[in-house]
Amino acid sequence: MGDHAAQHWMDGLLGILREAVEGGEPGQSTAFLDGTKADGSVNHGLLATLARLGAGEASRVVNGTSVAGQARHTALHMEVVVRWERDGDRGPFDWKGSFHPAEVSTQEWVGLQARVRQAYDELVAFARTQAELPVTGDATGGLAGAIAHVAYHLGAIRQMVKALDRPA
Repeated sequence: MGDHAAQHWMDGLLGILREAVEGGEPGQSTAFLDGTKADGSVNHGLLATLARLGAGEASRVVNGTSVAGQARHTALHMEVVVRWERDGDRGPFDWKGSFHPAEVSTQEWVGLQARVRQAYDELVAFARTQAELPVTGDATGGLAGAIAHVAYHLGAIRQMVKALDRPA
């Protein structure tokens, strides 16, 4: 056996979430996204994908929703995971309404991207507080669900971007 220490389970899960939201480490292999080049270009994470779009593109409806709507919904889900696990907030949550409005101004688009970033940062910070606690189905299920949800909507957004005739 080498000197390779076993990775903490939380670090493994947060690494997958980081890849989905922030993209791959430049020049390093990735778990599921196409790799980010060594110079940092060709980042396929959620934040970089959103940053490549203007408000008009983010507002265009593709198959019944917009990238802005998808981003808003994704932010809400990450926020709810923290509120559910940390605060015991059981809603109700307006999941359908979270996709609206479909259209955003430039200022709203910048704010929405910041909301996605903040929701992600808060989810990571909360998850780190759970790392040394006894492992529970609630904590692992909530985090695993958040990872799956972010990855699903990242895929949906990237397909929508292709429909906008832009490289995803």
